[in-house]
Amino acid sequence: MNNSQQTARVGLFFLLGVALVWVTFETLSGGKVFQEKGYHIVAGFSTLKELKEGDEVRMAGVKIGEVGKTRLAGRRAEAVLNIQPKIHVKNDSTATIVMAGLIGTNYISIDLGSPNAADLPDGAEIRTRSTPDLNSIMADLGNLGEKLNGALGSLGQSLGGDAQHPGLIQKLDRLVTDNHDNITATVANLKQVSDKINQGQGTIGKLVNSTQVHDELLASISEIRGAAGQAKTFVANAQGIIDQVKTGKGVIGTLVFDQKAGDDLKASIANIRLVSDKMAKGEGTLGKFLTDDSMYRDAQAIMKKADRALDGLDDTGPITAVGVVAKGLF
Repeated sequence: MNNSQQTARVGLFFLLGVALVWVTFETLSGGKVFQEKGYHIVAGFSTLKELKEGDEVRMAGVKIGEVGKTRLAGRRAEAVLNIQPKIHVKNDSTATIVMAGLIGTNYISIDLGSPNAADLPDGAEIRTRSTPDLNSIMADLGNLGEKLNGALGSLGQSLGGDAQHPGLIQKLDRLVTDNHDNITATVANLKQVSDKINQGQGTIGKLVNSTQVHDELLASISEIRGAAGQAKTFVANAQGIIDQVKTGKGVIGTLVFDQKAGDDLKASIANIRLVSDKMAKGEGTLGKFLTDDSMYRDAQAIMKKADRALDGLDDTGPITAVGVVAKGLF
């Protein structure tokens, strides 16, 4: 092998090594050597939950940048987000830390925000919202398990009890044992009652076994329903009458709402009272007739004369009869 071939091979291996190093660097750096600079926004959280530099920043599931730096700022942790220059993050958008699967890395998710809102400038702070992570969920599940275990232990102790403090099951067993005779008698009474019902005895037995009683009960219910329907109709009619009265229709409505009709009615009642007062005092023809006995006696005398005149008409003609009546009366 001559020196030229050896030199060519060494140069080829060197170029391959440089290419491999370049590809590795581009892969690890995300190709940011050729990316535009973009801008930065700050997201503050109570905890970053294993978030680290280089983790993705996504909007609607699409990568728009990455976490450039993490830091502590007083009582909170901050993540400086490098956002691509063509992406506009609205000032009402909210950033949250999301876990990518059970074993995946965390990333920051930013919602779209309002379309008419202004864009966040470089160095601005974005609103954030904390969400539970896997560790907090597992811790809560552990606490829940402990509470459930304690509750089950307490329940088991309450049911089982011990020698000094009998549990619910022991109390029920003692209650059944002490009241065995009463329970037996109660069961026997219930059986006797059920036998009577099956035999059609008593009101319930007749209702269960007698078709006639059942039909009569249904008929009574139908009559009650009919009466209820009539009551509803009566109430509706009464309501209609009340509505007419309220609107001033009809005699009652006119008397209630028409001032002139009310005044006329009052005047008529006053006139009737005036006439009755005059009659009671003997004024006028009717008053004198009611209070003066002489007019009553004169009327009786005239009736007697008319009666005698009519008795004399039996044997006389029409013209003679008229003369007899006139003579008898006057």
